[in-house]
Amino acid sequence: MGRSVPFRGLPFEQRMQILQTPDYVALQDEFGELRLVPLAAGAPLPGSIRQWGGRSRGRWEGDTLVVETTNFNGKWSLEGTGPNMRLVERFSRHAGTLDYEYTVDDAQSFASPWTVTFPFAVDPGPIYEVACHEGNRSMPLILSGARAQEREAESSSR
Repeated sequence: MGRSVPFRGLPFEQRMQILQTPDYVALQDEFGELRLVPLAAGAPLPGSIRQWGGRSRGRWEGDTLVVETTNFNGKWSLEGTGPNMRLVERFSRHAGTLDYEYTVDDAQSFASPWTVTFPFAVDPGPIYEVACHEGNRSMPLILSGARAQEREAESSSR
């Protein structure tokens, strides 16, 4: 059985839940995105096979989960990267936090690799989906309209 831990971090105080099994790590964010990262190396994809989110593979370096992603199709970009980007993410758990670091290596887009780091705080959870709430502001109007229709239907049935 896997272990699930919710985390909260930057940017936007985004929440993420991490579930680990012997063969995979699942990363679920509150926007509904789910990444399944195999922990087995597997055969590399040929350069001709490109995927929207690339192909990720994870491995453990001590207590740090390292996820390497390649084979992007170029339809998604991280700060101007191209399809030949190599993205290396590192997740390290410390007292009350999960340190997250990613390194972008894309020689066609940048002069040298660059790295971003920030912490995620352990969140007692649960994680709820992000949902639009535009209708909430007009809820009194929606309900008053429905009540008016009910009154109209009641008076016409008499």
